[in-house]
Amino acid sequence: MTGRARSVALGLALAVLAAVPALAQQALESLAIVTQGGQRQSFQVEVARNDADRAQGLMYRRSMPANQGMLFDFGRVQPVSMWMQNTYLPLDMLFIRPDGTIARIAANTEPLSTRTIPSGEPVLAVLELNAGTAARLGIRAGDRVEHPLFRR
Repeated sequence: MTGRARSVALGLALAVLAAVPALAQQALESLAIVTQGGQRQSFQVEVARNDADRAQGLMYRRSMPANQGMLFDFGRVQPVSMWMQNTYLPLDMLFIRPDGTIARIAANTEPLSTRTIPSGEPVLAVLELNAGTAARLGIRAGDRVEHPLFRR
């Protein structure tokens, strides 16, 4: 392979890798959930703050560390619906009010499903964690999420 052909091949390989957004991961931010019983659970989360990041979410990922998740910031309080299209990981979805209290938990969502999962009321954000995390840690509706996004 000539030097020119090698450069073209390398350029094509890099272009293909750049076109796979699912492999990119955003910077992690600290988030805690305080249960009504006083237990504090800490996580590191990616925050999806724009339409492109919210649309991508956790699609195409095959694993996520137990102490990580993704926080979807919708920028305003509104009813929201989520889905699992192209998402291979079963997830717990925590729908969160602007004061940080958890309004609803959709536990063990079905991977790859196009069924919509409604918030049930207007919320500011959704936190996605690995399926079973909420039950394992005793996290319930009414518990409080601590992150700079939420005001008290």
